[in-house]
Amino acid sequence: MTSTVTSLSPDTIARLPKAVLHDHLDGGLRPATLVELAASVGHRLPTADPAELAAWYVEAAGSGDLVRYIGTFEHTLAVMQHREGLLRTAEEYVLDLAADGVVYGEVRYAPELMVRGGLSLGEVVEAVQEGLATGMAKAAADGTPVRVGTLLCGMRMFDRTREIADLAVAYRDAGVVGFDIAGAEDGFPPADHLAAFAHLRSESVPFTIHAGEAHGLPSIHQAVQTCGALRIGHGVRITDDIVDGRPGPLASWIRDRRIALEMCPTSNLQTGAAASIATHPITELRKLGFRVTVNTDNRLVSGTSMTREMSLLVDEAGWTLDDLRAVTVDALESAFIPLAEREALIADVVLPAYAAHA
Repeated sequence: MTSTVTSLSPDTIARLPKAVLHDHLDGGLRPATLVELAASVGHRLPTADPAELAAWYVEAAGSGDLVRYIGTFEHTLAVMQHREGLLRTAEEYVLDLAADGVVYGEVRYAPELMVRGGLSLGEVVEAVQEGLATGMAKAAADGTPVRVGTLLCGMRMFDRTREIADLAVAYRDAGVVGFDIAGAEDGFPPADHLAAFAHLRSESVPFTIHAGEAHGLPSIHQAVQTCGALRIGHGVRITDDIVDGRPGPLASWIRDRRIALEMCPTSNLQTGAAASIATHPITELRKLGFRVTVNTDNRLVSGTSMTREMSLLVDEAGWTLDDLRAVTVDALESAFIPLAEREALIADVVLPAYAAHA
């Protein structure tokens, strides 16, 4: 870590441009919106008070009970089964990123979980894209432009990943920039979905894979070496292949080929994948030269934001302005958008803003 004399208060960090690669649409609703939408569809929430609901989410997700953690998504998904709910949550998603200083974001969600209200998979994607476009237009008009790309998720414990891969290909020119598999990692290895990944590679659609969070090195190895992932969602267990600061074969492969790790510090604490922010593997991995990125995962569920994640790393892990700039540049360099767009965001937006705070 290099040093800097700049005071990195939360207010300063809030003004810095940021990039987030790992953020779930159904894990980031505004509490007040969730309350209103739940009332409109007749879904009962744990509480109808937005502040209490926000606290309930963080407590349930951090309880150490995986069933409770997964159960929190029951409520957000209940209000995302119709066009109106998808339009609103997608639009507000963008506006919330813009308010947090994010200039580039990738939002991921599983269309197959949003068809209970009668929408087709294509209609789900089109509604989300319309909402995102509205949000981006409003953010630009407010002077806080943000570019948002979409990752479609196949659920790894079900059998529709090949179908969702087709959907990613079909909407690649309509805002969808890539693919992922999500859901329970342990017991559902990436290699079970080789047909989806082979199709995506044949169509030149990039993909990331959740790996190395609830399961260890075999999951990461399959994601990278068998399936061909360009990024790894979480990947905290790559430290199992690092002994006394020396990366083993798999860790070296990931580091040396600049395969980005989409790390989510607060979320990893909630799921038990890390013990504290101070000891979270992200800091050691950055020192060892890995391409790490900072992400929120589920902003409602974790009660977090990019400003909060970065502030925690500054306050508890000793991160500096240089570190925040580096992971922001690394995130953009690993984004699933064209090279020219990435380079423009780095050169025209990120580097000048960080230089002004140096």
